[in-house]
Amino acid sequence: MSRTTPQHRRGRPRSAALAACALVLAAAGTGTALTGSASAAPAAGCTVDYKIQNEWATGFTTEITVQNTGTALSSWDVEWTFAGNQQVTQGWNADVSQSGRNVTASSPSWGGSLAAGGSANFGFQATYSGSNAVPASFTLNGVTCTADGSDPGDPGDPGGPGDPVDPPGGRVDNPYEGAQVYVNPDWSAQAAESGGEAVADQPTAVWLDRIAAIDSGSAGENTMGLRDHLDAALEQGADVLQMVTYNLPGRDCAALASNGELGPEEIDRYKNEFIDPIAEILSDPAYADLRIVNTIEIDSLPNLVTNVGDRATATENCDEMLANGNYVEGVGYALATFGDIENVYNYIDIGHHGWIGWDDNFTATAELLHEAANTAGATVDDVAGFAANVANYGSIEEPYFSIDDTVNGTSVRQSTWVDWNRYADIQTFSQAFREEAISAGFNNDVGVIIDTSRNGWGGPDRPTGPVEGAATVDEYVDGSRIDRRIQQGNWCNQSGAGLGERPAAAPATGIDAYAWIKPPGESDGSSSEIENDEGKGFDRMCDPTYEGNPRNNNNMSGALPGAPVSGHWFQAQFEELLANAHPAL
Repeated sequence: MSRTTPQHRRGRPRSAALAACALVLAAAGTGTALTGSASAAPAAGCTVDYKIQNEWATGFTTEITVQNTGTALSSWDVEWTFAGNQQVTQGWNADVSQSGRNVTASSPSWGGSLAAGGSANFGFQATYSGSNAVPASFTLNGVTCTADGSDPGDPGDPGGPGDPVDPPGGRVDNPYEGAQVYVNPDWSAQAAESGGEAVADQPTAVWLDRIAAIDSGSAGENTMGLRDHLDAALEQGADVLQMVTYNLPGRDCAALASNGELGPEEIDRYKNEFIDPIAEILSDPAYADLRIVNTIEIDSLPNLVTNVGDRATATENCDEMLANGNYVEGVGYALATFGDIENVYNYIDIGHHGWIGWDDNFTATAELLHEAANTAGATVDDVAGFAANVANYGSIEEPYFSIDDTVNGTSVRQSTWVDWNRYADIQTFSQAFREEAISAGFNNDVGVIIDTSRNGWGGPDRPTGPVEGAATVDEYVDGSRIDRRIQQGNWCNQSGAGLGERPAAAPATGIDAYAWIKPPGESDGSSSEIENDEGKGFDRMCDPTYEGNPRNNNNMSGALPGAPVSGHWFQAQFEELLANAHPAL
C-alpha cells in the first residue's frame, strides 16, 4: 500500500488566498446532523481573510484579517498549518511563532481583546521554496474557521487562483461540522424495542472488537458487518460513520471483562487479519465521500502509563504489553494504515481525567501517544485527534465546584474524591490534554471527541447547586459533584448513571464533538462469570459485591447486578440510563 503525502491526505488547497471563511456554531436538538450543542456555552466563531501581499522567488508577505463572529474575547490565538516549507521570519500586530509547519499568531500585549463583531489585522514575512499553498484552515481560540469561498482569480485556470479552497469530498478540520452522522440500525432497533424510542434516532459508533465482527457484526444482537454499515450509511445519506477498532494483542491488560481474542504476541494477526481487511473495505471508492471517524484502541496506551512497574495499580499483563511493545506497534500500524485513506479520521483514546489527570500520568500519556504516532510508518499527520471518556461515566463539567476552591483553607484537591487530581471534569481535562499533546509534537489542528453516552447523572439525586456551609472539603465536594459514582476509578455498569449530552458538533473550544461512542444499553462486563467464545473474562469490578482494588482505591465497585458479557444488551441498565438522562428526555 503506497503512502499518501500529508498534504494530499489533508486535502490542502492549491489557491493563493483564502477569502471570508466562516464558521457558525448553532444550537442543535435531537437528530443526526451535528451542528452544535444547545447546552454548551457560546463558542467563538470567525471569518479569516488571508492575502499574499507580495511574493518573490524565495519569500512573501501577508495581510490577515480575523473577524470575531462569536462572543467577546479577552485574548486570541489564530492558528494554522502550512502545507509546504514556509518559514515565518517576522510578524507584526501579533506575536507570531512557528513549530514545524504549525503557526500561532497571538494577540499582542498592547491589544489583546477582540469584541463581538470586532476585527484584528496582522501580518508576517516568510521564506519558502516550491509551492506556496494557502493554509487549508484556520482556528480562532481552537474553533475552526472553515473555508467556504474561493480566490478572486481566473476560474478557468485549473490548479491556479480561482480553484475552490476546500474541494468537495476533501479533507476537513472537524469531520462532524455540519454533518449528518450515521445511525446504526442494529442499535436503533434494539433501543426502540427496549423503551428508548426517544433516542433511537441518535448516532452511535460501530464497534469492531474481533476479527469476525468485520464481516458478521460485533457481540450481542449486532448482525451487520462493516460493509453492511457503510452501505447503510450511504442509503441514509450520512456524511459521517463512527467506528471503533478494538482488538489489540493482549487487549485491555487491566480489565478482564474486555480482554480480547488475540494473545499478547499475536501482532502479526492483528495487522494481517484485522487492520488490513478493515482498510481494504474502507478504501473502496464507493465510500470515498463518507467521513470515517475511527476511535483507535480504547484503554490501551493509558494502561501502559498507569498500570505498570512498581505502582500498586500495576498488572502482570500490562507489564508484559509494555515490555513487548505490541500496543505501541499495533496503534502505530493502525494509524499508518488508516491514515493512507483520505476520508478516515483517526482519534486515539486518552482515557479520562479520573485516570490520566494526575501529574505523573498526564504528560507521560501525551508522550507515549506521540511515540505510537511515529511508529510502524505512522506520523502525526495520521492523527485527527483524541477520544476521551469512551465507555466511561465522567461528567463533562462540574458546575458546582472548582478545582481551585477551598473549604476552611483546605484545597478541593485534597478531598477524597479529587485526590490531588488536576481536573474535576472531562471537558477541562480534554482541552488541557489537547494542548499537552500539541506541546508533545502533535499538529495544532487536533481535536477531541468526548463520549457522552452515559455521563448525564440526572434524576432526583442530581445536585442543583454547591453545598452551602460545608464544614469539610469532603462534605463540600461530595454534596456538590454531578458525578455520583462511589469512586472515579469505577467503570463497569455504574448504578445511577444516565444518558448524557446528545451528540453535537464543536460544542466547546478544542472539542470536535460530543458523541455516543459506547452504544447505551450495551454492557461493560458480566456481574458473574459467564462462559463465552469472545475471549472476555470475568472482572470483579463488574460484581456489585466487590470491595475494590488499588485501581479504585479499594472502594465498592458501584456496578449494577445481573449484567451480561460486555457488548451484550443490558436492559436494566438501559432503563436506568433513560430514567436518569440529563438533559432529560
